[in-house]
Amino acid sequence: MKITLNDQPLELAQALSVTALLEQLKRHQPGTALAINQTIIPRADWATHQVQDGDDILLFQAIAGG
Repeated sequence: MKITLNDQPLELAQALSVTALLEQLKRHQPGTALAINQTIIPRADWATHQVQDGDDILLFQAIAGG
């Protein structure tokens, strides 16, 4: 399965949930935000949302300020 993560191609051996993908990549940190195909996926849905072949994933650190 092929996806794009932060504009870099990535090949996965199997389908994974968002949580499993981030744990595999060691990128599961507080303050992390994620969009798949330009749609923000709420953190509450990460454990059940399955990454699909061809997904374009943007992973970034959410920053609060004022």
